[in-house]
Amino acid sequence: MKVLVLGAGQLARMMALAGTPLGVAVCAFDVRSQKVVHPITLAQTHDSLQHALDNVDVVTAEFEHVPHDILAICEASGKLAPASSNIKIGGDRRLEKAMLDRANANNASHVIVDSELSLNQACEKLGVPLVLKSALDGYDGKGQWRIKQSTDIEPVWQDIAEFLQQSSDKQGIVAEQFIPFDREVSLIGARNARGEVVFYPLAENIHVDGVLSLSLAEQGDSAIQQQAETMFKSVAEELNYVGVLAIEFFQVGDQLLVNEIAPRVHNSGHWTQQGADTCQFENHLRAVLNLPLGSTKLIRPTAMINILGEDNLPDELLTVASLHMHWYGKDKRAGRKMGHINVSGKDKAELALRLQQVAGILCKEQFPALNCYR
Repeated sequence: MKVLVLGAGQLARMMALAGTPLGVAVCAFDVRSQKVVHPITLAQTHDSLQHALDNVDVVTAEFEHVPHDILAICEASGKLAPASSNIKIGGDRRLEKAMLDRANANNASHVIVDSELSLNQACEKLGVPLVLKSALDGYDGKGQWRIKQSTDIEPVWQDIAEFLQQSSDKQGIVAEQFIPFDREVSLIGARNARGEVVFYPLAENIHVDGVLSLSLAEQGDSAIQQQAETMFKSVAEELNYVGVLAIEFFQVGDQLLVNEIAPRVHNSGHWTQQGADTCQFENHLRAVLNLPLGSTKLIRPTAMINILGEDNLPDELLTVASLHMHWYGKDKRAGRKMGHINVSGKDKAELALRLQQVAGILCKEQFPALNCYR
């Protein structure tokens, strides 16, 4: 079995690593260089995208912002999963919001704004504070603004207007009601073409400056887990989705609101490599190849720590029991996701002790999400 991944980053890399024991060969199309490469060695494997399409069983994607002409070519092959419409929804907040409403998935009240007048109207309708997000290309806290009081409207709009002027003419702005949430959680699930669905336990996510820093897998409140699974099913069925899908939620009391979806394997699911019976990368390959899905059972409490902008960490980390390093082989750049660390324990108490060990080794300025363990 052979799979082509659109995108040649760390997610394609981890799919390749997960596919090897299954006998699944993974190649990747680098949308920037237009080359088809091996996701780990980056050696060229095919002469062209079309050559790769002719020689694989399935095409999938590791990110949402695949150029639409590439998606059209892949869709025409009849091998793309999930469908191009699903991938596009993950890359455009306007399409995403409309889909969530069709699926009756609870999310923040919102309107589209395109002028200072419509922004004023949005503030009147949704109230202040208000969050504004770019419809396209927004990730890791980028392309976002907040209006905390009415005097912020004019300067925020000036900033947005400048942003729009420098953006594609397809760009837009979504204004959302501000949600005073208690915490952020995400649900990773997988669905194959036969409609078989599996869910991983919820993960609690800690963000720093809009970037995911720490995810903790939990066997928590079954009512919250059930609520998340119900919304996942509604979204997956609305999309006729095939593959791994991530849904990020705001938790407010005992209620969940969808923040956003990601039609792919997701950063908040990296813990599954050491904490679940079958990791998200293997289940994505199983799903798109229409194979039986693997068990998603939490086999031990696990946390994932993102490594941002660092290409070297103390060797002392390797003395921590049940700690696993995952480097992505990238060139160092400030804020860039360079790798992640998975830490596990036989129970929550042991995991907390090991996170304290890790926090004592790592620099607090570079890993602020671990400060609660220091």
